[in-house]
Amino acid sequence: MTALIYRGHSYIPHHTAVQKQSVELTYRREHYNARRRQAARDLHPQLAYRGVSYAR
Repeated sequence: MTALIYRGHSYIPHHTAVQKQSVELTYRREHYNARRRQAARDLHPQLAYRGVSYAR
């Protein structure tokens, strides 16, 4: 087992790395594209940041 370094101090881990199955993430492309089209149609969208409204 190899020694690791954390903040300048070397240590030996007490456990081995776990091999997990990879997960394929999905992307809701159509939902995202629909929201972009809707935002493009709005001439003056209402934007809010932490409860404060502003115009772009």
